[in-house]
Amino acid sequence: MTRPKSKSKKKSGVVDFKKRKVKIGRRLPPPKNSTNTEVKSKAIILPEQSVAADKAGLAVNKKGLTLKELLQQTSHHSAKVRRDALMGIKDLFSKHPEELTSHKYRVVEKLRERISDDDKVVRKSLYDLFKLVILPSCKEDNQELITSLMMAYIFNAMTHLAVDIRFMAFDFLDLTLEYYPPSFSSYAEKIFQNYEDILRKNQYHLQDREKLKDTFAGLVRCLSLLPWNKEETDLQNKDDIGQRVLHAFEADNSMSSTGFSHIIMKLKDLVAILVNSFREFTTSFNAKENLEGRSFGCMSSILHSIDLIVRSFVYGIDKKSECTSSQGGANAAIWDVSVSSTFLKKLFPLFPLDPGHGLPQKDYDRLLDLNLVIAKIFFELNEWICLPPFLLEKFLEFLENALLGKFGRAAQSGKAVWEKHLVQLLRFIPKFLSRGASDWTSRLLWAFTQTFKESKPGSLLKLACLSAMEDMLTPIQSMLSWETNNPQNVELQKALCAWIEELPLLLIQLGDKHPTCSLALVRLQLHIGQRALLNSALICVCDNMQNSLQEFYSTCHGEHISFGPFLRLPRESQELSLCCLYYFSHLDLPILKSLAGCCLSPDLDPYLLFRTIEILHSAYKDGHIDIADYLSVFITLVLRFKVSPEVGDAGLKRDAQCKTLKSMTAVLCSYMEQIGNNSLVLQIIEKVIIDQIVLKPSLDNSCSLLRMLVTVDNKPTRLSELSIITLGPCLSAYLMDAMQLIQEDGEEQCIPSNRLSTIYYLLPCFLLFDRCHKLMGYVLKTMGSAITESSLSLKNDNDTQHMGNCLTRVNSVVSVLVLMHKDAKLQQIMYEFKEDIDNIIHEVCLLKSYERISRKVEVQHKIQCALDRLNILTR
Repeated sequence: MTRPKSKSKKKSGVVDFKKRKVKIGRRLPPPKNSTNTEVKSKAIILPEQSVAADKAGLAVNKKGLTLKELLQQTSHHSAKVRRDALMGIKDLFSKHPEELTSHKYRVVEKLRERISDDDKVVRKSLYDLFKLVILPSCKEDNQELITSLMMAYIFNAMTHLAVDIRFMAFDFLDLTLEYYPPSFSSYAEKIFQNYEDILRKNQYHLQDREKLKDTFAGLVRCLSLLPWNKEETDLQNKDDIGQRVLHAFEADNSMSSTGFSHIIMKLKDLVAILVNSFREFTTSFNAKENLEGRSFGCMSSILHSIDLIVRSFVYGIDKKSECTSSQGGANAAIWDVSVSSTFLKKLFPLFPLDPGHGLPQKDYDRLLDLNLVIAKIFFELNEWICLPPFLLEKFLEFLENALLGKFGRAAQSGKAVWEKHLVQLLRFIPKFLSRGASDWTSRLLWAFTQTFKESKPGSLLKLACLSAMEDMLTPIQSMLSWETNNPQNVELQKALCAWIEELPLLLIQLGDKHPTCSLALVRLQLHIGQRALLNSALICVCDNMQNSLQEFYSTCHGEHISFGPFLRLPRESQELSLCCLYYFSHLDLPILKSLAGCCLSPDLDPYLLFRTIEILHSAYKDGHIDIADYLSVFITLVLRFKVSPEVGDAGLKRDAQCKTLKSMTAVLCSYMEQIGNNSLVLQIIEKVIIDQIVLKPSLDNSCSLLRMLVTVDNKPTRLSELSIITLGPCLSAYLMDAMQLIQEDGEEQCIPSNRLSTIYYLLPCFLLFDRCHKLMGYVLKTMGSAITESSLSLKNDNDTQHMGNCLTRVNSVVSVLVLMHKDAKLQQIMYEFKEDIDNIIHEVCLLKSYERISRKVEVQHKIQCALDRLNILTR
């Protein structure tokens, strides 16, 4: 039997789990038991709680960030934030420079961490920040501390795995040394070690030439900072302005001998690396069609570095002191072997550089530049090591072609390159000549002379030629004194004569526009003159320079004087050119006139005036000037020396000119006395001076002429009767003019207050009166006649001006007589000419009795005062 089915009935409308139908594309609703995690909040705004209020009074950049915040951001993980922070610091320092002044050490200490930054833009921004802002502001601070803060991180970056960071580290090193060069001596060994490490990586040569070019340039800077390379650096600064700035500095004595030896060894290792690098570059451009600009820059810097290293050993080592120790001797031996082998086997065989295929013209100019530097290295090295003769022949031939301007395939544009390097090659010619005569002596001298003639006046090449000439004088003189019959002596003398003939013309061409070149030229002239006294063959050639030198000093066209460039040169050049005059075997009258004309210039320094007179006196004593010409120069100076006639404000100038003329007259009179034969001197100058006094020159010039005459005259006078008769009227007019000028200066009509001036002007006449009584009689007669003429002119003419002139003349005559009477010797002489004095008194009395005078009370009073003073003489 089957079990019967149970009948279960479900309640309708009741479901335990309701299943929802979801349409496609719609999101499921959240479950009912889900927890809502949304949090809602509202901002609470409180006053006095702003961040900007916390920065009130602090220096901020345009984004409102302080220096502390910006420095913190430089360490941010984001490169963009670090870049923005560096730009913000630059902006902050530009707006608030005092922030940098106050926190510079803290800034440097923090920013130095970015030298090894992974981001290229960050490193470049940091470099610009140091270069443009931070380091320029630290010039007057403790630069040694700043350098020490920088160097540790720079050296760390030089060992970084990333090549870009390593190259950039050398840029930072270059920048640091630019602003503080003395720091180089403290880190030299480590610096060269890092250069050696990075230059050993040959793969950089092909893929990073632009970066390597900057590295080589930095190496040139470091080598130029060695103390013994300073002179070379200065010369390159003049030659290469705008292309490479090499900062020189004072030699740092902190470099010990031990440290120096280590540096020398580092430099030895660098030479081999540099030569190998140079060979790789030559290989690369020989295989190409042209020489790349970046490759040329690297090759040029390599050669300059090698040149400076060679100079470091040739001029930087005191071989005597180094060889006293076994270590120093060993170092020198190592250098001799290794360096000579490197140059002989690897560098010099490449000379002259020529790829053997066609190149653009610009590349030939570049090759000329490189060949000239290699030649300089060779001649520099040849002073230290005796190089093989066949190499010397090859380089001497190149030097001869370089002197003659034979550029090969280089264009005319290569002339600038030629001049730049030839300046440095010229100094090896004197050193070559100092080794003695050879077959190359005449060839090099002839080529050198052509270079000297064709170079532009005032150029650096012309200046270098003058310097080389000065250095060649000693070896040439030695060779001339050895064998007088040697055919090479003729060539040497020809070269010297060619130089001497060019010097005066060049001196005039230079004018005052090239003072450095002019100074070198006159110094060369002086040394040639000193050596010419020992060589009879050169005396005639040197004397012939006088005609050409006239235009240099001055030229006279009648009364007009055209002054040459001598007056516009610096004092040192002027004095040297004057010293040259002493060494002429004979000074002719034309050059003496030219000198005298130059001395008459108001622009000439009085010191140089007296220096000229001193040199002429020395030349006369040694027999280089005829006595007549010598005295003629003296008379010309005192006769034509102009003294400004103005008084008042311009009187200051007149006083200075008067003082100069008085001092010059005293010196000339002293030199005339030193001649020793006053009778002969008086015989030469008497007629000349009397003739000039008759022409009535200015009062000061007349006084100087009279003083010269009195200096060589004796008591009783040796003047001729004709001279005495001629002097009478002249001295009468001179005395009245002198008293009139002195009275105007003293603002008195009686005896002047300026007694020193009175004595100076009247003393020569009083001395002549004492030596020749007859001359006093002529003067007194002329004075009486002068008053008579004034009275007649006043009687015939009613002009007021004539009355004033007449009164002035009377006062002048009376003042002269009173001063003469005060002198004891002249007082006795005046008794001999009482009639002439009475005649003067009589003429004054007649003048007082004139009706026109009697009507003018003031004038009559002045004449009466004059009569009262004259009556003293009669008593």
